Amino acid sequence: MSAHVSSMCRSAYCFLRQLRPVVRSLTEDAAKTVVHTFISMRLDYCNSLLWGISDTLLRCLQSVQNAAARVITRTPRHDHITPILHHLHWLPVRQRVAFNLAVLVYKALNNRAPEYLSQDCQLVGDAGRRELRSSHNYTCASVTRSILFGDRAFCLNVLSYGI
Repeated sequence: MSAHVSSMCRSAYCFLRQLRPVVRSLTEDAAKTVVHTFISMRLDYCNSLLWGISDTLLRCLQSVQNAAARVITRTPRHDHITPILHHLHWLPVRQRVAFNLAVLVYKALNNRAPEYLSQDCQLVGDAGRRELRSSHNYTCASVTRSILFGDRAFCLNVLSYGI
């Protein structure tokens, strides 16, 4: 996972270095659009893989987002970043990953996601099991897969997440 995060950060910083001279001649809204197109989309790519990664890797991704926010607003490095992120209406990376994963689960539960996701994501009360006290909580059932090839290569149990 660290190789994936480091390659994401490397390519994002490369784009930021190329965008810095261009962004200086744009308005803040146009700069926001350009940076969102090249940087934020990279941070949102494969968000489900980023769930539960270490704080060190998340700090690397957060530094990319902070640098992108500084490029847009043209603020110096020593200024606090939290007001800048609030001004841009951006969530920090950890909350961004959680939000995108929650949206994906919501779409899967309401049949707005692809069918393979909707089949694997069911509530405990809808899973055909007996009525439990926990079935009134919006908790996804755990789905276990069994395949012949590579059983030990990958963990195929889906964790249950509370909504």
